[in-house]
Amino acid sequence: MSEAKPIRILYVDDEMNNLVSMKATFRHDFKIYTAISGMEGLEFLKKEQVDIIITDQRMPEMTGVEFLEQVIKLYPDPVRILLTGYTDLQAVIDAVNKGKIYYYLNKPWDPQQLKTTIQNGYEIYQLREENLNLIKELERVNEQLGFLLRQKLLS
Repeated sequence: MSEAKPIRILYVDDEMNNLVSMKATFRHDFKIYTAISGMEGLEFLKKEQVDIIITDQRMPEMTGVEFLEQVIKLYPDPVRILLTGYTDLQAVIDAVNKGKIYYYLNKPWDPQQLKTTIQNGYEIYQLREENLNLIKELERVNEQLGFLLRQKLLS
């Protein structure tokens, strides 16, 4: 029996301690990749595919929402989670409207809550993938039926 592949997560935060903490906390549960900035995160995504993207909101040069806005244009499939240590209602609104986030969490994050959020987000990711595959299969079958119908009409 093959073992299920681990959930692949990109965590973007400008604080190295947070990156180290994320890796240490979830090293046995998930495949954690880290980036110290939004630009580094975008560069990473050019090379690797991930299932979940978690980002801090307040970072220099590019906020978490700005990062997610760019991610959506290039890589719309991963589920997006925003973390912030600040209660900023406008950031939450922007995250939902512009960053199309799945979930918003406050720092410091609770490991169990974050783990559950990741697992639930991954279920959504898998359902989306399954739906896309079913749509492709349906389109293929419809093409075959159309072909068979045309053949029958021509005979």
